[in-house]
Amino acid sequence: MWYVYILISKKDEKLYVGCTNDLRRRIKLHNEGKVLATKGRLPMKIVYYEACVNREDAKKREKYLKTAWGKRYIKNRLQKYLTGL
Repeated sequence: MWYVYILISKKDEKLYVGCTNDLRRRIKLHNEGKVLATKGRLPMKIVYYEACVNREDAKKREKYLKTAWGKRYIKNRLQKYLTGL
């Protein structure tokens, strides 16, 4: 199983979208500062994830969520959570 996930930085409240086949390990790596893209924005908290059967579908979804349309989808999907920050 592959996962597309969204983290939020507790430092700057910005979102990060990623993809992995081991969600728990990947989040741990983020919070240990071992992922360059989020190292300066710790701590990170998972706010959303989707499961995909294969890597190709997960990567395609990750790529979409990083577009303007995908960011709009995320903001609509997490609207209640994000307004409570």
